Formats: sequence, structure tokens, C-alpha cells
Amino acid sequence: MILLEENMRKKIVLTLACTFTKISIEILVKVCAQAHTIFTEVRGIDMIKSMTGFGRCEVEESNRKVTVEMKSVNHRYLDVNIKMPKKLSFFESSIRNELKNYVQRGKIDIFISYEDFSENNVCIKYNKELAAEYLKYLRDMSEEFGLDDDIRVSTLSRYPEVFSMEEQMVDEEEIWKVLSKAIAGAAENFVETRIKEGKNLADDLIAKLDKMLEHVAFIEERSPQIIDEYRRKLEDRVKELLGDANVDENRLLTEVTIFADKVCVDEEIVRLRSHIETTKHTLIDGGSIGRKLDFIAQEMNREANTILSKANDLTISNRGIELKTEIEKVREQIQNIE
Repeated sequence: MILLEENMRKKIVLTLACTFTKISIEILVKVCAQAHTIFTEVRGIDMIKSMTGFGRCEVEESNRKVTVEMKSVNHRYLDVNIKMPKKLSFFESSIRNELKNYVQRGKIDIFISYEDFSENNVCIKYNKELAAEYLKYLRDMSEEFGLDDDIRVSTLSRYPEVFSMEEQMVDEEEIWKVLSKAIAGAAENFVETRIKEGKNLADDLIAKLDKMLEHVAFIEERSPQIIDEYRRKLEDRVKELLGDANVDENRLLTEVTIFADKVCVDEEIVRLRSHIETTKHTLIDGGSIGRKLDFIAQEMNREANTILSKANDLTISNRGIELKTEIEKVREQIQNIE
């Protein structure tokens, strides 16, 4: 009796331990999944991105204000055009390197404005040598032409380059500190809009791919029926011409086999369905997939053309045309994906 109770106690403890372990694993899996989702949303990793987007950020620190705006359209490669004040031109290489952390493809226009509110950022420069040369030539003119020497300081100071405004040496590290923050902020907003647009593109593409699968399924189902209909029509024609004469079944079978070989689209159907499923999985996996999808779309278009060329039936031809129309729509949308 005591041994039985001990075994029951161990069994209950083991059951509870397994239950708590199972619950802990399920909670851990959910937490990891949520963490991965948050991480991918924040960094844009493995997310489909559109190549059209807009981002803006304004940062004001240390009496300096930097505003960065960026927008993009489709492009086969990464093409960055930066418009900014001349004093920031030595940061261009750093800006391009920073941008590569966020973008891989697209034609991107970046507009940067810079304001310095410091009171001592400029100074007046007095060109003593140039002023002396002006004065010398003016006196020479007075003696040579017999004119009054009425030169005043106020008059001499108005001559070009005697006085000039000159900016003091700027602190590149301080400027880059503000500029880099503005670029990072604008780039993050920019990527966020690209991800939102990319999600919409992915949803639309998946819907179009599902419609394409419907057309493929219809063609696959209809193709064997065409051969049966051809056989019946051929038999009717032969009977109509020969009357009650015996029909050579072997000859009839040969003709049907030749026709079936001409209109057979089994291989094209298999490859086309494979391309469609690959495209769907690629869209779900995400990442920078634009070039890959563009190549797959070309292959899908090639298979659809072959199906149309073999079509000897009006319904299949109509479905083939609809299939090609959907493929063209997919190709157009793929051009927008990074």
C-alpha cells in the first residue's frame, strides 16, 4: 500500500513537471516569435520593401539645425543623388556609406539643408596689402592728372576685397554628429514607408498568383478533354466518309497520339505551377528579392507563351490570354520591389 502511494506520488510529480515544461516551452516560443517580429519591424530585416518611399528628419543641436529629406523611385541599381550646401560636401562619401545600411536598390534623391546659429561663425578679414595698393594707384592718378587727393577711409573701404566676410574653421565632428542623426532618422522613416508599401505589394501579388493558379488548374483539367473530343470528332468524320466500312483503329489511335503530342502542355503546367509557388514562398520569406522575382516572372511568361502556342481550343486560348495578362501585371508590380 505504501509502495503504491509512493508510485502515485512520483507519477503526479512527473505529470506536473511535464505539464509545466510544456507550458514553459510554449511561452518561450511565443516570446521568441514576438521578439523576432518586433526586431524585423524595427530594422526592416527580411521584410519586403517597395522601391518608392519618403523620409524626413530634422535635428537641432549645438546651435546647428540639419534637415534631411529623401525620396526614391524604381531603378535597377542603387543610384543616389545628394543636394546639400557646399560646406557639407566633404561628408558625401560618409553619407553614401551610411545609406547603404538601409537601402540596396532604387534611385534616391536626398535634400539636405544646414543652418548655423552660432554668433561667432564668421569674421571680417582686412586685406592690408590690397588697400595699400589701391591707395598707391589712386595717388599716382592724382599726381599724373592733377586731381585733388580727396581719398577717405570710407571710400577706400568700399573697394572690392578690402574687407571680406570669412567663415571660421568648422568643427567637422560636431557637424557630422548632428548630420548623421538627421540622416539616420530620415532613413528609418524612409525604410518604414518602403516596408508598408512592400507589404501592400506582397498582398496584391499573392492574390494575383492565386488567380494564376486557378487558370493553370483549369487548363490542366481541360487539356485531356480536348484529346477525347478530338478522338470523337475524328471517328465521326471517318464514319461519315466511309459509311459502314470498318475503321482502322490503329490508324485512328496513331492520329490521336500525334495530336495529343502536339497539344500536350503537361510539362509547361508543372513548370509554371512550380514558378508560381516559388514566387509565393519567396514573397513570404521576404528580403531583397526584386531581381529574383523578375527572373521568375520572365520564366512564367515563357511557359505561358508555350501553352498558348500549343492551344488548339478556344477556352484554353482564352484562359491562356488571361494567364498572360496576370503575369504581365505581376511583372509590373515586381518592378517596384527592392
